[in-house]
Amino acid sequence: MAARLTGRPADRVRTTPGSPAEVLLDGGTPVMVKRGDGPGAVRAEVAGLRWLAAAEAVRVPAVLGHDEHWMVTERVPVGSPGPEAAFRFGQALAALHAAGAPHLGAPPPGGPEDAYIGAAPLRNAPGTDWPRWYAEHRVLPYVRDAVDRGTLRPGEAALFERVCERLPELAGPPEPPARLHGDLWNGNVLWGADGEVRLIDPAAHGGHRETDLAMLRLFGCPQLDRILAGYRQAAPPADGWQQRVGLHQLFPLLVHVVLFGRSYAEQALEVARDALAR
Repeated sequence: MAARLTGRPADRVRTTPGSPAEVLLDGGTPVMVKRGDGPGAVRAEVAGLRWLAAAEAVRVPAVLGHDEHWMVTERVPVGSPGPEAAFRFGQALAALHAAGAPHLGAPPPGGPEDAYIGAAPLRNAPGTDWPRWYAEHRVLPYVRDAVDRGTLRPGEAALFERVCERLPELAGPPEPPARLHGDLWNGNVLWGADGEVRLIDPAAHGGHRETDLAMLRLFGCPQLDRILAGYRQAAPPADGWQQRVGLHQLFPLLVHVVLFGRSYAEQALEVARDALAR
């Protein structure tokens, strides 16, 4: 596959279950080969990587070839998380967000409206009002899906619906649409051996910049304090952003409820209850 998409013979292939294959091309160039999660997934990811790169802010692996089902990217030699790299990454993330998007829900140029976050569908429908858009396209679709799968009960779904009703008063001041990575958990942050961070596996779209920041905190990220320090120096978030972290984490938590079942439901419900208690 790597040979077909890059035009270069492959010398060696190493596979790990559940992960992209690592291939050594003729001449010693290491690359990663990944299959898309569903129709349009590769096109969405390739468009997302190129959109992030076009901001000239964060670094991403170069796309070396792709078709409708497979993509080949450069392999990033990884090192250890360091405070200086983290601070620079925070500044770069702020610059990425500031590069903006045409509107909320904007897909990357050339990317499909119906995309993915991991293996879950992600619809990039346009919007102008963040609370309404977030409720309609980032919270309630996954609530309904979780109820259909039996991982949320209808009474529990009503809790998320009440949070959505209160979003206009909880969301903080309006902001212009940011250019988001969209799936910015620790596993998609590669600490390069050269001391620079690369981002992989985006679910890129136009959204609220606090969503990326909240996702970084959700599952823990090395050097997070330094990342946030760099971000705040470049573009301080609006007052009260730390109290809104849970609201922005509802989206990825509900995605995890859909993909991985009941184990994430209690965490999502706790976040919803905390929001309603404010």
